[in-house]
Amino acid sequence: MADQIIFTAEDLTRMLIDLPTCNQTIGDQARARQNSLTKPQGSLGHLEELAIWLASWQGRDAPSVADAYCLVFAGNHGIAAKGVSAYPAEVTAQMVMNFEQGGAAINQLCRVSGAVLKVVALELDRPTDDLSQGPAMTAEDCARALQVGRDAVPETADILLLGEMGIGNSTSAAALSAACFGGAVKDWTGPGTGLDQSGLDYKINLIEQAMSCHDNMLTSPFEILRRLGGRELAAIAGAVICARERGIPVILDGYICTAAAAVLTTGATAALDHCQVAHLSREPGHRVLSEILGKRPILDLDMRLGEASGAAVALMVLQAAVAVHNGMATFAEAGVSEHD
Repeated sequence: MADQIIFTAEDLTRMLIDLPTCNQTIGDQARARQNSLTKPQGSLGHLEELAIWLASWQGRDAPSVADAYCLVFAGNHGIAAKGVSAYPAEVTAQMVMNFEQGGAAINQLCRVSGAVLKVVALELDRPTDDLSQGPAMTAEDCARALQVGRDAVPETADILLLGEMGIGNSTSAAALSAACFGGAVKDWTGPGTGLDQSGLDYKINLIEQAMSCHDNMLTSPFEILRRLGGRELAAIAGAVICARERGIPVILDGYICTAAAAVLTTGATAALDHCQVAHLSREPGHRVLSEILGKRPILDLDMRLGEASGAAVALMVLQAAVAVHNGMATFAEAGVSEHD
């Protein structure tokens, strides 16, 4: 972790104003190539758009996902002590150990997809404060977590997969979404790890308390993150900004990861243009959030595990998109007649 804290509220606001854009010229060239390949135009559907998106953000004629890195950030939440999850808070540290020993779903999915997995645990012995009663983090805690996310991004990555682990963090995700985009808390809140209806109603009530508690103080992306988020969620936001600065496309896992990143759009509507949503989570708020962001999830497999599992599966779809974009012959190269 860097000793210097650079993510004050003002610094985060400035970074969001100065975000780089994609290389539109390369994007146009990639689209022209897609239209010249030996297939009817548009016949590979979303695979074509994904290849064009990759090329434009990497600034390469031939996009690549060969150097794929998967970052899973882990953090503990004070709100978990109030029973908002079907699992106890100690499961966060236990699952981090499982990741490190190679026994989790994400280990197997990274192995088959070829992504390099890195797990970053953020002060698991010191949960955030209870967001329903006050700010989850101090300004310093939030700033340090943002910096952890920034520091974790490898400079050599072709693509970055982001995920999380943290008992109670679906409560934070719902609160962040409601703070950023409004609407009824119940529409953003789901069962998480498996709450029954009584538990879900209790969870909704706690989030409504949080919204009342913070009310007019949710004035910037930084304040939204520190009041309603968690260390691992702030780290995701920091990684997203760093990836944008380096021209690295990002795959966001599911609801919790998308909600953490979506906070940045309150400071810049185009903040997630370099990001794709990996899959449509079973958490009901994720469909609403994806639609608001204008992000079409790459997959819809009824997943809700987290830990970047959906992002690792989506990487394999991107590998297919890159293979056909770079490897197919054009009509001219193959000597195939084009449609008039």
